[in-house]
Formats: sequence, C-alpha cells, structure tokens
Amino acid sequence: MQLLFLGADHEVTGSCHMLRVCGKNILIDCGLEQGVDEYENQEIPVSAAEIDYVLLTHAHIDHSGRLPLLYSQGFRGQVIATYATCSLCDIMLRDSAHIQMFEAEWRNRKGKRAGHEEYVPLYTMEDAIGVIQRFQGCRYDELFPLCEGIRLRYTDGGHLLGSASIEVFIEEQGEKRKIVFSGDIGNINQPLIRDPQYISEADYVVMEATYGTRLHNPPPDYVAMLAEVIQRTFDRGGNLVIPSFAVGRTQELLYFLRKIKEDKLIKGHEGFPVYVDSPLAIEASTIFNQNVADCFDEEALELVEKGINPIGFDGLFTAVTSDESRQINFDRQCKVIISASGMCEAGRIKHHLKHNLWRPESTILFVGYQAVGTLGRSLLEGAKQVHLFGETIEVQAEITRLEGVSGHADKDGLLRYINAFTEKPKRVFVVHGSTEACDAFTACLQDEFHYTVDAPYSGAVYDLMEDRWIQKGVPVAVKKVPGKQRVSDVFTRLLTAGKRLLSVIDKNKGTSNKDLARFADQVSALCDKWDR
Repeated sequence: MQLLFLGADHEVTGSCHMLRVCGKNILIDCGLEQGVDEYENQEIPVSAAEIDYVLLTHAHIDHSGRLPLLYSQGFRGQVIATYATCSLCDIMLRDSAHIQMFEAEWRNRKGKRAGHEEYVPLYTMEDAIGVIQRFQGCRYDELFPLCEGIRLRYTDGGHLLGSASIEVFIEEQGEKRKIVFSGDIGNINQPLIRDPQYISEADYVVMEATYGTRLHNPPPDYVAMLAEVIQRTFDRGGNLVIPSFAVGRTQELLYFLRKIKEDKLIKGHEGFPVYVDSPLAIEASTIFNQNVADCFDEEALELVEKGINPIGFDGLFTAVTSDESRQINFDRQCKVIISASGMCEAGRIKHHLKHNLWRPESTILFVGYQAVGTLGRSLLEGAKQVHLFGETIEVQAEITRLEGVSGHADKDGLLRYINAFTEKPKRVFVVHGSTEACDAFTACLQDEFHYTVDAPYSGAVYDLMEDRWIQKGVPVAVKKVPGKQRVSDVFTRLLTAGKRLLSVIDKNKGTSNKDLARFADQVSALCDKWDR
C-alpha cells in the first residue's frame, strides 16, 4: 500500500501521483509540464502497459496532457473522471495532439534544409483518440467500486467544469485506509460553476498549494473593470485582445460580456462585436451548456430557468476555420477578440498579437496565470520587443491584466479546505506549488495548525500501511542541454512495444493452455522472423 510522488512536487505543472494498492497500479493525473521546468521528475516506475487505472481530477492539460503519451507507450487501462471532464478531455487532448503534430511539421520543414534529424511529436492524434476511448464517466458524490478492495467518490472541486477532489477508499490485508487527492481547489464566487465542496474524513490528504503564500483581494466588480478596459480601448480606436484559456476562463469572460451588453455599459460603441477565435473554446462552451444541472451555480441556473444562455448574446461571433480567423484582423471595426492559448505559447492568439501588439491604440488584457518562461509572462513583465513568426514586433499596445481573476483558491481557501476535515488526517502531503509556496504552506499547517505534514519532492515513496517513508525524494535540478530536440527514436518505440508484450503475457496467466500455446507460437514466429 504505497503512495508515489512523480510530478508537480515543488512545481506547479505536470501533476502525477501513483498508488500501488490491492495489486493495482493507479495513477492520479498524468499531466504535461508547462513553462519552465525546474526539477527532474521521477519516471513512472512501471511500464505504461502495467498501469491499471488513471484517476483524473480535471481536464486541464497540466493534469491530463500526458495521457496520449501513456497510451502510445502501451496503457490500455481505464481513465476515470466526471462526465464533464470526459467531454472536455475529448476536445482538449485532440487539440493538444494537433499542436504537437503541427509543431513537429513546422520544425521539420525548417530542419530539413539544415540537415537536422527528424523531430517527432510527443504523441499523435491517433494516440489522443485511443486514450479518449479508455475514459469512463462518473457522477459527483456517488460512491462506486473501482475493483476489489478499492472504492471511489468524486467531489466537486470548484476549479473548472467537472473538476473534482477524489476520495479513495482502500481495504487490503484486513487494513483500511482512506486517501484524498484534492486536485486543484477552486476559488470561491466564480461565475458559472459552484464553489468547492469539502470533505470531512481522511487518513491521508494530498493537497495542492499553488497559492499557498498568497491572499486574493476581495472579489472586484469584474464586469465594471472589464467594461472600463473596453471603453478606453474602443475610444482610442483599437481592439481588445484577450489571451484566454479556452476552457473555463473563456466562458467566464462571455458571462461578463453578456452582462456588459445587457446593462449597456459601453457608450458610443453599442453593438460592438465579440469574437471567440478558438475551435476548442467554441466546443468547450457547448459542453458547458450541456452540463448545466450538475455543475452550474445558483445564479447561472436562475438565468437558464428564465431561458437566458449565461454565455451567449447578440454580437457574439465564432471563428472556426483559419480563413474566418484571418478575416477578424481585416475588419477595422473596434472589437473584442478572445483567443487561445492563455499563455500565448501556441494557437491563434499569436496571430492576433502580431496584428495588434504594435498598435498603441490596442490593448492586450491578461486574465489568467502566466507561467515563467512563457510569452505571456514576458509581455506582462514589460518586454519591448517579441519575435513572432520570424518577425520582430515592437510592443506599443497597452498591456494590462484583470486583477483578481483566479480559478485557484488562495491561502485562506486552502486552509478552509483542509480545516473542513472533522479530525486531522494522519498526514498531509503538500504538492502542486512552487518550492516557496509548498514550504511556506507546509510550515503554516505545521506551526499554526499542528498538522503532521510534508512537502515531498519527486521520487518520494510513502507506505500507507506502516505510516512511514520508504524513500524521501530529493530535488534534482533539470539538466539544461542547449539546442536539444526530441528526435525520432524508433528503437525506443520497439523497446516500449516489448515491455507491453511482457505485460500482456503476465495478464494472460491463468488463460487456458490451448490459448496460451497459440499465443506462444505467435510470439515465437515473430521472434523467428526478426532473430537475425
């Protein structure tokens, strides 16, 4: 009965933890690292083919983005998530695969002329579709059996549509343990979705600490603040460009914009157009509208009951095709453009930045977290020039941010979450935060609230049965290799296939002798063909 720490330990992205219980290997999240990678992560200690389940807290790529890679390496188990998360991952993982493949194609066009080795995508669309077919949906608050000795319950995390904390009930060798994985804990009073729901009992809690050192300001009047930015931008004759995460933040912005239009807060530019230029965001908005009953808060539900779409209004346009996206910048009318990605690292937002960053009359408005090392962070920190599509662009537009917009709980919100447990857990593990945030929040829980608490590094292993550390993780700085690229390694693919074959053989133990003999003959024939 072991808990392994693999990713997002003293880091904010790349969430991945593992349970080895009841003879099963279970991952909790399998996320992609984004922005600057500070520490080396421990590799998953078993082959992908030996992983039985992935329990997914929510759809954000830093929690789900390596699932297609896991599939490409032989994973054929089940991914358990809420129904809304399943729907969002259906579009988000396909979108991530598209970005991976597009980047590889672009690099190879340039690299071929320079004689570089082939650059391969981290995974393909086929891998994304393959893992999407392994998803199994569940409802909030329902206790259900996963397999012998393990039951699960998903509780609304209030962070994103479908996000959840996961309660894992384990019974092994006559011993019972309950471990809670918080996932990303949501901020209170967010538009559309409910506040986080709390859990009262656990032996162990693995909880995030993204904002473990910060307190959010009292919630501002987002509608008034956004209206003010729109008004001054339009009065200058410019466009308001909003880099926005396609899932969650875009829908919140549409909620605010609907209110701005309804209350006629923009003077002299009545009927102004709003463009959502992100196929992913458009599909995500549809999924939001399909999950009203399970996920919307009371205010949004009241609008729906009145026949009002909380995220729809006159003057809202969507751009699906590339041609529709390009046409937005040929139209000289003042407009709001919402486009992904939220950190300006990929996608159509880069084209809108190219057309607007050099215009002093335009505004670039950031509405979410910008990781260190991203283009969005550089712009917020005052970059005077940026490079886009081989061009140097002078930054003359107004660069600002909508303060207070955060989908993460602050320090007080994190304390509300952990203090909702009626009895202190045996131990709290603090993860998913910078070293500063993890260490500070750990000290707070220990010194002020007298919890037994650790902030482990990747590679740590804890024995839940004996309540002790088997292995303490140590911080290993990422090795920086200038110019290193991911290149084609077909032999690695072959090794991965071999590991999967061994796993399949092991799983067939106990199959009838007749079937095992046929399987053995097939393997032998394959070996004879390639044994040179």
